[in-house]
Amino acid sequence: MPVGGFLPRWFGRLVDLLPEPSLRVQRIVAAAVILTQGGIAVTGAIVRVTASGLGCPTWPQCFPGSFTPVPVAEVHLVHQVVEFGNRLLTFLVVLTAAAAVLVLTRARRRREVLIYAWLMPASTVVQAVIGGVTVLTGLLWWTVAIHLLASMTMVWVAVLLYVKVGEPDTGVVVTRVPKPLRQLTILSALTLAAVLVTGTLVTGAGPHAGDKSVEQPVPRLQVEITTLVHGHSSLLVAYLSLLVGLGFALLAVRAPKEVLRRLGVVVALVTAQGLLGTVQFFTGVPPALVALHVAGAAACTAATAALWASMRERTEAEPVEG
Repeated sequence: MPVGGFLPRWFGRLVDLLPEPSLRVQRIVAAAVILTQGGIAVTGAIVRVTASGLGCPTWPQCFPGSFTPVPVAEVHLVHQVVEFGNRLLTFLVVLTAAAAVLVLTRARRRREVLIYAWLMPASTVVQAVIGGVTVLTGLLWWTVAIHLLASMTMVWVAVLLYVKVGEPDTGVVVTRVPKPLRQLTILSALTLAAVLVTGTLVTGAGPHAGDKSVEQPVPRLQVEITTLVHGHSSLLVAYLSLLVGLGFALLAVRAPKEVLRRLGVVVALVTAQGLLGTVQFFTGVPPALVALHVAGAAACTAATAALWASMRERTEAEPVEG
């Protein structure tokens, strides 16, 4: 495939100046994309639980006339540093996303891989805008929820990018499990999405608003948090039940070991996430556990995406005997 394709000619010429990357390099870059996309969600949680959400009260600047923290009496320096550090990590997210585009374009990967690669910088820009809206609206709970859900979506896409990079560009797509089981996996993924949405609702009604200003308190979701927690936990149980049922079905059809192994990882992560959430609820939602819970959400999302991707694979076409 020519490097240019649907890209501007000057971009193709620029990419041609780079050394051709090995498959190992491509996979390392794709893995870095997953880590940074998940990492930015965790640091965002740290910003929220340390009440540093308005450490930089404007966007894209930190303070009017300055992109970096400014000593002011109204905003504690620690909050400025935490929020500014999260914004700095955004540059790392952008760099890995850009590296994926450059490396995979130079490697002349198939169009499908390039589309996944370009989705990363494009979605990063969208996420940055959502973050800006979150700050400018004073950390409204629903903007924070959208911010997290966008991060989880990007983690899912990043995992698919990693999987696609490891497949050959030529060959045939092979289905490794029966279609009904793939559909059951889709149902489990939709249940995971519902778990994430209700989790953001719990956050919206919870004690960590992202800022502790008395003069301008952050608006919260006015729903009894215990009710939201029960809904969230019930969906998590439903998700885990679907995974267990999927496991028995996969064993019955003698699914490949790789698929079973990935399912086992998902079940283990979801179980741990459920236990962590229970501890959070009964210990008053400690800040450290909130950040760990967000990391667990990213891990569950990534593992579910990997399970979904393992059920179909592109393999080299077998040579035709003549």
